[in-house]
Amino acid sequence: MRLVEIRLFEGPSVYRLLPVVKVEVAVGRTRTWRGSRTVQDGSLVHLARPVGAEEWPDPVTDLVAWVRRLRADHGEHVGPVAVHRASDAGRWVITWPWSGAERARLIAEAALDLALRSVSPGRRVRLTGTQTRVVSRWAERIDAARTSAPSWVRDADRRMPVVSITGTNGKSTVTRLITHILLGAGRHVGTTTSDGILVDERLVDAGDWTGPGGAAAILGRSDVDVAVLETARGGLVQRGIGYESNEASVFTNVSSDHLDLGGVHTLAELAEVKSTVCRITRPDGWVVLNADDAYVAAVARRVRANVAWFSMTLPGHTVLARHRAEGARAYTLEGGHLVAHEDSAAVSFLDVADLPIALGGLAPHNVANALAAAAGARALGATLAQVADGLRDFRPSAALSPGRMNLFSLGQRTVIVDFAHNEAGAEAILAVAAAVAAGATSVTAPVAAPVTAIIGTAGDRPDDTLRGIGRITAGRAQRVAVKETRAYLRGRPAEDVVRLLREGLAEGGANLDDVPVFETELAALEAELAGADVPQVIVLFCHEQRDEVFELLARLGAKPLDGIGA
Repeated sequence: MRLVEIRLFEGPSVYRLLPVVKVEVAVGRTRTWRGSRTVQDGSLVHLARPVGAEEWPDPVTDLVAWVRRLRADHGEHVGPVAVHRASDAGRWVITWPWSGAERARLIAEAALDLALRSVSPGRRVRLTGTQTRVVSRWAERIDAARTSAPSWVRDADRRMPVVSITGTNGKSTVTRLITHILLGAGRHVGTTTSDGILVDERLVDAGDWTGPGGAAAILGRSDVDVAVLETARGGLVQRGIGYESNEASVFTNVSSDHLDLGGVHTLAELAEVKSTVCRITRPDGWVVLNADDAYVAAVARRVRANVAWFSMTLPGHTVLARHRAEGARAYTLEGGHLVAHEDSAAVSFLDVADLPIALGGLAPHNVANALAAAAGARALGATLAQVADGLRDFRPSAALSPGRMNLFSLGQRTVIVDFAHNEAGAEAILAVAAAVAAGATSVTAPVAAPVTAIIGTAGDRPDDTLRGIGRITAGRAQRVAVKETRAYLRGRPAEDVVRLLREGLAEGGANLDDVPVFETELAALEAELAGADVPQVIVLFCHEQRDEVFELLARLGAKPLDGIGA
């Protein structure tokens, strides 16, 4: 038996909806996961499902026995121990609730050490002198340990309602939309995003605050009365959610991103992890789910709260039809209108033509985001009129939605800056670029302008995702450049990311001799803009140097385009 990791979750996680210790071990021969990202139910490993004792290997049985004994002896005995099977063959996860951080970690370390030494956990077993001394030393250390309590915010200590937003794509946009709607409705809104902490849409602390630290910062403020919290995968798998429950949750979608990290390999497992934000929604609250995503729709079976659906499909969608008959809420796109189905009535509350972030319908992913935001805002008490006003007023600008489909006009060129960081994001923004280049809107690009894509992303993506981004780009763009993202390599060599993107481009039919590589986002865009001012749509996958890119465009005289017809 070998230790993989010991981790303390500070709040709800995929394993349990309270702080737990996670001990992951490898037993015997192990094998790294291989297979399809979209495996069928019969092949799935449900990460949170407890495994019966009859299936545990002997070393895990001994480890669990020591955990139970030490918890009973040292005041960490609230809640049962559970064993889970990890996706990687030969790996096992043991979890149990904790109340004192230092004491709980020492119990985990002691249990592992004693099990590895083959010291029997039986209280009536006679131990050798050496074994007795080892047990005594661990007991002394555990007794002397501090007992810092979990840092999560309990319901009794929370003074404002919370809506949590998760998913692979669109969660930042949905977070910003809900914030804008509630602000227009007269609320004081505290928001966490991957860009920073905002109060009433004013940035107060830059950085990625989508984990429990950001939630605690907002929930501890006295100048806001509602919390809109983007919740990313990283915080969920590393520390858990930073609060006990929410009044509403929104789950946008699941696609390939951040897989092969933290023992999460398939889309179903990723959905299971992200669904934690829905499982903590209070019974009288609302869980907003994407009816068009099978992995997200399946979450409805695991929540305690009311379910509200959003969908881009026709009203005949079977999931929606069934749940509407039961009185559930649904928010759909019907004939160019956003329609709310509530209390057995259907109300058209906004035309897509009046939704700026939809670019007249050229950005269907943002229509879906608007539907999700409408449902989330309604769950916190906004009226349909306030929802419509907020959506109508929200522009895809660098101020309101930085790095999310920001358009600029520069001579005969249109520049699109977007945080496209996975295959789904690349597909969506390149589809918008193609439509703009075809002259489908009156932004600036004439008919049949070529598309240039400057691509690159963080290093913590699996190989198949990086190749997929390249392959999609090759099929959508007439010219391609690769830029490095050195601040977000996350352990992977820069040349490795570039190599995999180029492999995907080659698979998609691109001529690699015509694909330059740049060290930075800024250098790549500067090089492209240094050419002749010819009709062109340039898409920059941008995150690392977003502010510098905006400054460059302003310096060159680029005009921000906050929607079609701008």
